[in-house]
Amino acid sequence: MKVNTLTRRLSRIEYNRECILDELALVAQGLGADSIRDLKSVSIRLSAAVSLHQQKSRGFQIEGDSPLTSTISDTRYSPNTPSSAVSLSTSSSELKLLRVLQTLHSLCNEYTQDEATKGDDGNTPEFIALLRSLDLEALWDQLAECLRKVSILEGVAQDDEVDDNELESDGNDSDAEKDGLEGKNSKKLQNSVAGLITRFLPAIEAFFIVNTVSISEERTRGSSHENASQDKNRLVQFVASNKILLNALLRSNPHLLEKGLKALAQTPKCRPFLDFDVKRQWFKTQVRRLRQQASRRHGSLRLSLRRKHVFEDAFHAFIHRNAEELRGRLHITFQNEEGVDAGGLSREFFAILAKEMFNPNYALFMSTEDGCTFQPNPNSSINPDDLRYFRFVGRIVGKAVVDGFLLDAHFTRSLYKHMLGIKPTHQDMQAIDPDYYKNLQMILQHNLEDIGLELTFSTEDHSFGRSQTLDLIPNGRNISVTEETKARYVDLVCEHRMTMAIEKQIKAYLEGFYEMVDPDLISIFTAKELELLISGMPEIDIDDLKKNTEYNGYRPADREIGWFWNIMFSLSRSEKAAFLQFVTGSSKVPLAGFSELQGMRGVQKFSINKASGSAGALMSAHTCFNALDLPVYKSEDEMKEKLLYAISEGGGGFLFA
Repeated sequence: MKVNTLTRRLSRIEYNRECILDELALVAQGLGADSIRDLKSVSIRLSAAVSLHQQKSRGFQIEGDSPLTSTISDTRYSPNTPSSAVSLSTSSSELKLLRVLQTLHSLCNEYTQDEATKGDDGNTPEFIALLRSLDLEALWDQLAECLRKVSILEGVAQDDEVDDNELESDGNDSDAEKDGLEGKNSKKLQNSVAGLITRFLPAIEAFFIVNTVSISEERTRGSSHENASQDKNRLVQFVASNKILLNALLRSNPHLLEKGLKALAQTPKCRPFLDFDVKRQWFKTQVRRLRQQASRRHGSLRLSLRRKHVFEDAFHAFIHRNAEELRGRLHITFQNEEGVDAGGLSREFFAILAKEMFNPNYALFMSTEDGCTFQPNPNSSINPDDLRYFRFVGRIVGKAVVDGFLLDAHFTRSLYKHMLGIKPTHQDMQAIDPDYYKNLQMILQHNLEDIGLELTFSTEDHSFGRSQTLDLIPNGRNISVTEETKARYVDLVCEHRMTMAIEKQIKAYLEGFYEMVDPDLISIFTAKELELLISGMPEIDIDDLKKNTEYNGYRPADREIGWFWNIMFSLSRSEKAAFLQFVTGSSKVPLAGFSELQGMRGVQKFSINKASGSAGALMSAHTCFNALDLPVYKSEDEMKEKLLYAISEGGGGFLFA
């Protein structure tokens, strides 16, 4: 009989259970001491490796039999190998400690009668109290020191530096997102480091078990707020200091974000330290399960649409189905066309809807000053079915996100924040109305008397040719704005424009979106990341496309292929988007670049096939296979003429070679 099974059976008797829990806590304390000794030994080896690494980087030559190399011989590190070649065996004491902590967690939660005492992450007051009795501070300090040295070896931290300058992030839509997605401007690993970090995985998981209890403790009566806050700060500090290492670990083992390291996704203050690609992989895993369950229950979602009435036909098809039915796999057919949907027609379906939802005839959205982004139209009620259409649009956006299709639809930052449950700020007004934003900034930065403004807590509304005064607070039109209250006035007037004036529209849109996407899942992203998730990369990188292209019948050095790429580099941004639409069915670039271009067989790179038939014929495309059939042409000018004709005339229907 297994020890865990025996322990669980004995624990059914309350007295036995208390004795077992106390004994396991003592065992955990002892294993913690053993783990400290093991990590100190590892730290010595890593210190030697760091010294060697630093001397190498300074240009010193180190002999193979020098004292320094002999000191680290058991790490299998050599001056001629990369830093990630340091190999360390996992300590059994750390692994045992992790198992004991997991057993404590299981026993405390399995036999708890009062479910109401459990936190959202399943931790009980009894389990929290047991962990509070353990003294593992020295272990966490030693673990942090080892990881710091690994960071130095990988070039992501200096000897006297720890990358923890983002500790003040609030976990919502912080300015940290301005630093770029997927670590574009952050430090990068010089080598593949996941194997080395895995050596410390048991200790890292143990750290997360012990230090995430503060999340539950803050919700438990009688808990020490000071202890809870201290643990949460320690957790955030650890994640901030080791964010690059942790992201590398999660890339090599994504399931950790659902198991031992799930606090990274569950704790709002930890989320900003996760790279976008790690978040996206976790999100895709969660929604894939929901989609598979829906497909088993309801089968595929099959829609037969008229090409000239796609928006209306889809609206009526969606309105009569519940959310579970809509989660099924999508199959699109266009009436009187022979196309079979292996992915290309679905992409085209979403491309048409992304354009039609902004059609002024529906009066659903209005463009911002730059004409590139859209927000709900406060006067959408001119359309008698506006709220039903907003719910439909929310469902379409949610369906595209869940199924992994990109939409050529860019909303205002404030709407993305509403989708994430984040309150917009007055800075978000800049993208909607730059001139109005400048006026608000003038109010905040200057004395009201100096600029000659007399304001009240009210605003003017101009709808359907009528002007009316709206109070921002009760009796606001009769309450003057002062220097002390002008910041509140700016917040209220921005809230009116970005929230209150379009409250019904936002509510209907979010109702449809949340039917398809759980708000708890989508909240892991920032507003900028959500835009990227919905719309893809804004720029089309021809170098990346060329690097991820396959050839059939042609060779990369052929004259025709050289002409083709010359033409592609010369195209305008809109022409590049039209070409991408022509060959793939979508004008958006996959989130990870063209290396992850999707086709009917999963990842399917763009390919150029040598077309049979007469020279000079019109080129054709297979969107389901991301393939271009390229005939032989007499000159580069002729090829460009044929390409431009093909993408302008052939991008609106399903073409056959």
